[in-house]
Amino acid sequence: MKIKRQKQAKKTISFYKYNFSFREPFQILIDGTFCQAALKNKIQIKEQMPKYLMGEVQLCTTNCALKELETLGKELYGAKIILQKFQVRHCPHFKSPVPASECLLSMLGETNPHHYFVATQDHTVTAGLKKIPGVPLLYIILNTIVLDKPCQTSLDHVQAVQLGELVSPAQQQSIRSLKEEQGITQRDGERRGRKRKRKQSNPNPLSCLKKKKKGVPTPPKKTAEQGEKKKRSRHKKQRTEGGDNKSTAAVTNT
Repeated sequence: MKIKRQKQAKKTISFYKYNFSFREPFQILIDGTFCQAALKNKIQIKEQMPKYLMGEVQLCTTNCALKELETLGKELYGAKIILQKFQVRHCPHFKSPVPASECLLSMLGETNPHHYFVATQDHTVTAGLKKIPGVPLLYIILNTIVLDKPCQTSLDHVQAVQLGELVSPAQQQSIRSLKEEQGITQRDGERRGRKRKRKQSNPNPLSCLKKKKKGVPTPPKKTAEQGEKKKRSRHKKQRTEGGDNKSTAAVTNT
């Protein structure tokens, strides 16, 4: 069972690496519910997570998730101690904390640009993740960490990219970086700000020519009918007394 689960996890990780440009170290965004489940099932997150994902990981959380555990009291004190050991990612709710489920979804945005894995037992977060393409989900079941299969939104997104209907995040990033290197974005802004002056061009010489008058169509030449021969015209010659031949048509007075 463990070998089968490991193979499935490897297949899923390869899917996210190839289609959504996930790279090591994998960033695992964890909330209090996952830590509480790990504490109950005696799972060492720092030790077992890298082995299961077969790579280097960075365990992190948000300030809102820590604040939520503080407000819940002593029942989740152990989960709070575990969560405090992880890196804290800055979220936009520093001054006014929100529920951890809302904070985690806001960290992902619409396309998960920072390539977070999300480790949670919260059904609200799980339902929200399935609407965002390219978000791997981790949860605990039967004393083991499980990497969920790609959701239908991720599969549809990959299919649309393969058909050419969408551009993958990796392609968008490469296009953006190439534009910045070549300064295309700045040139586009300058072009939009300036108004182009139309150059004065000479008139088309063909349009200046006079129009030809339509003449009467010439009748076609008559060809000799079949069976008729052309008559050859001959000049009669007169013989003079001196024996010189002179053409009657060519006599002239000198």
